[in-house]
Amino acid sequence: MISADASGYFITGSDTAVGKTYIACQIVTQLCRLGIELETRKPAESGCELSATGELMTHDAEALRLANGERENIDRIVAYRFRAALAPPRAARLENRNIYLPDLIDACERDDSNHRLIVEGAGGFYSPLAEDGLNADLASALQLPVIIVVNDRLGAVNQALMALEAVSSRKLRIAAIVLNQVEANTDEALDNAVDLQPLCDVPLFCCAHGASLAPIFG
Repeated sequence: MISADASGYFITGSDTAVGKTYIACQIVTQLCRLGIELETRKPAESGCELSATGELMTHDAEALRLANGERENIDRIVAYRFRAALAPPRAARLENRNIYLPDLIDACERDDSNHRLIVEGAGGFYSPLAEDGLNADLASALQLPVIIVVNDRLGAVNQALMALEAVSSRKLRIAAIVLNQVEANTDEALDNAVDLQPLCDVPLFCCAHGASLAPIFG
């Protein structure tokens, strides 16, 4: 287990579609159970659905809101919503809009300095997040410890090590890696946790397909 950081966490992925929001919500739920007051941010979300009233409905930010006990207004969690399921800067351009890194940094400001902040990026660590920045740039600006989510499948060791190197190059503290089994593993010989642990010196946790993340804070 790890001690809950006093500032919060930036949650990123080794790639897109690694179950980052699912794990982020599990982390929020666990911290809430410890009585820790949180603020959650998904500053930019793409792939939002258009409602009958013309409003862009979120998925990831709404999941974070529910995980945090519905304590926050959805517009505070997600400042920028886009319809196309693409990287936020490209999705914004399709709507004749632009999004810049300072906008996202401002969107991640805490309302209460005593609250811990959970920020979920969009896509992988090096995925574009703004016209002038990547997820990596937002993480560097916020200086939060990073939790890396990796899809627990064949190739996960490579993905995890590349993500570790990328985050470390930004001089950010890596709090943990979570191997998340997005799809059920049918290969009994595959054990990424056993293979990865000797190659890294950060806490490593696993989340089985369809299961809750075992407690990681203690």
